[in-house]
Amino acid sequence: MEFARIPSVSTDPARAPDVLRAAEWVADAVRKAGPFAVEVIPTPRHPIVYAEWLGAPGAPTILVYGHYDVQPPEPLERWVSAPFEPNIREGRIYARGISDDKAPMFMPIKAAEAFFATVGRLPINVKFLFEGEEEIGSPDLEEFIRQNKQRLAADFVMSADGAMWRIDEPSVSVSSRGLVGLEITVRGPAKDLHSGRHGGAIANPLHALASLIASLHTPEGRVAVAGFYDDVVELSPEEREAIAALPFDEGRYLSEVGAPSLFGEPGYNTLERQWVRPTLDVNGMWGGYQGPGGKTVIPSEAHAKITCRLVPDQDPQDVLAKVARHLEGHTPPGVKLDIRVSDHGTRAYRIPSDHVGLRVA
Repeated sequence: MEFARIPSVSTDPARAPDVLRAAEWVADAVRKAGPFAVEVIPTPRHPIVYAEWLGAPGAPTILVYGHYDVQPPEPLERWVSAPFEPNIREGRIYARGISDDKAPMFMPIKAAEAFFATVGRLPINVKFLFEGEEEIGSPDLEEFIRQNKQRLAADFVMSADGAMWRIDEPSVSVSSRGLVGLEITVRGPAKDLHSGRHGGAIANPLHALASLIASLHTPEGRVAVAGFYDDVVELSPEEREAIAALPFDEGRYLSEVGAPSLFGEPGYNTLERQWVRPTLDVNGMWGGYQGPGGKTVIPSEAHAKITCRLVPDQDPQDVLAKVARHLEGHTPPGVKLDIRVSDHGTRAYRIPSDHVGLRVA
């Protein structure tokens, strides 16, 4: 519960002290678990907690990855309980970041603690790597890995991050989609203008932004960016049959997420869309007056945040360039478009079907 109370929001510079506090909490938890060599290693943004126990000569070495940072809790008014005051309801703990990724990354620490408490040692060599930047795209992790290849060498890497298929059914994740993101600003007049005086004579950046966003998908839900699917490898019939055979209740899913109906790329079922198809999503849009009451202005700017989930063989920079070209080519007259890359990009990964780790699991 103490861990969940730390507001380790990595994207907010004002929360940097809290992110550091979370890193130190994790390091202390690993020290308490057993005789690990533990370090809190600075990066240009938030620290990495690294620990290792190599007391099993001849046994395999596993590197366990996780992250202690969390997403912002806004909008706060939608929370039933305070986001950083853990609350237990119907046998579940509710708090920001409790499932992504504080509880999952805490599990291997407690598993190691249980081994040391009962048999005095671990059956394999274990390395822990817990970062504080996953929720902002892990901008410093790649360089850290590059500089510490030998130190991080392992027979297996296990990610203690990700969703559980079912609470009553063990499962192993075999792939993870990649990510790339950008932020766009549509600029119109030099300042906000009175709509009664200037409406109809000046392009409204909010209208232009709405048009741009609408252009990114077909009405059916397919991404309309030219070349977006070029490098996507289709699943084999056998793979599609295996996914279709999984027990999945669409009605229950809709009830859990509170949506009125399913929607997405035609020709694929819900699990395929979630697991093996690339997506483009708008994560935020804003501009103009958003306070109480009304304010009749034509805003000078409008903004949006966009991210793409990628599948194997898609290159983040290539996808980013294609999305940027689409936006530039669809910008309405009367406004200017600024594009800022908000995420350095991460490739997707898929475990080979014959990987020894899957056979062990």
